[in-house]
Amino acid sequence: MNHLNGMHHVTAITSSAEKNYEFFTYVLGMRLVKKTVNQDDIQTYHLFFADDKGAAGTDMTFFDFPGIQKGSHGTNEIYKTGFRVPTDAALEYWVKRFDRLDVAHTDIKEQFGKKTLSFVDFDDQQYMLVSDEHNVGVAAGTPWQKGPIPLEFAITGLGPIHIRIAQFDYFKEVLEKVMLFREIGQEGSLHLFEVGEGGNGAQVIVEHNTILPQGRQGFGTVHHAAFRVEDTAVLYEWIERMQEFGFGTSGYVDRFFFESLYARVAPGILFEWATDGPGFMGDEPYETVGEILSLPPFLEPKREQIEKLVRPINTVRSTIEFEKEYE
Repeated sequence: MNHLNGMHHVTAITSSAEKNYEFFTYVLGMRLVKKTVNQDDIQTYHLFFADDKGAAGTDMTFFDFPGIQKGSHGTNEIYKTGFRVPTDAALEYWVKRFDRLDVAHTDIKEQFGKKTLSFVDFDDQQYMLVSDEHNVGVAAGTPWQKGPIPLEFAITGLGPIHIRIAQFDYFKEVLEKVMLFREIGQEGSLHLFEVGEGGNGAQVIVEHNTILPQGRQGFGTVHHAAFRVEDTAVLYEWIERMQEFGFGTSGYVDRFFFESLYARVAPGILFEWATDGPGFMGDEPYETVGEILSLPPFLEPKREQIEKLVRPINTVRSTIEFEKEYE
C-alpha cells in the first residue's frame, strides 16, 4: 500500500474573506495562490494561502460561508493548525512581530522536542508555529519570495495538525491500522503520530479529551484536513482501502487543482486524500497568481452569475513592493 506523503492542506472557516486575506498576506506573509469559490456552494469564497510556488503540503485554505455562526472549540475537533518555520530563532522573530501587531500568542514552548509558538487570529482560529531546526522528514516549501517576511524567518509549509478526540483507542486504530500512521511519542494526554517520511510536515498530534464539550463547527474552526497522495492511481487505492474498512466516502472527486477523496473517520473529524497535482499554477501566471477570480472549467460558464454572488476583493500584489519587515 502506498503510504500518505504528509499533510496536503487544511481548510478552515472564516467570518470575513477580506480580514482573512489581510491577516495571511500582511501578518503571516503567506502567498494567496488561488482566489476561487467553494465548488459545492458557489456563493462562498475559497481562498488558498501557500508557499511561493503553491506546493502541496504548504497551503491553508478558507471558506467564508454567508451567515454562518461562530464555532466553538472542544473535543472531537481538528482544533489547531501547525505551520513550519526554519529555525528556533524564527520563533523569536514571530514573538516580536505578534507583539507589534497585537496578535494574541503564548510564550515559546517545547513540545515533542521542537520549539513551538501558538497564536490565534481575529476569529479565535488556533494556530501554532513549529521550528524545523532539528527536523528531518518531509521537505519544507519555499517561502514567499516577495512577501513582507524575511526569508530566514518565513513560514514554509504546514506543520502538525492537532486533534482532540474522546474515543482515543478507536481513533488510534484508524490512524495506525487504516491510514498507516505510527505513534512515535507521548506527553501526558498528547500522542504524536507520523506517516511516510515523517517530520513536521507529516505529523498529527492527538489529545485524548473526554472533559470538554463537543466542538461545534462555524467560523473560527477547521472544516477538514487533507493528506497528500502521489497521483490518481494511488488515490484510487485509498478509495478502495477506505471502502474495504467500511467507511462511507465521497468516492472520487475532481477539484481541478487536485483530485480528492473525503471520509469522516470519527465524530467531528473529516479527512481528505488529495493528489499533489495538477496544482495551482496551471491557469494563472506565476507573477499574478491569486489576483483574479479563478474558476475550474466546469464552473466557467457560470462566471457571470458567480461574480454577482461574491463581492469583489482586491488581491492584487504584483504591483506592491513589499519591504522585508525585520520586527
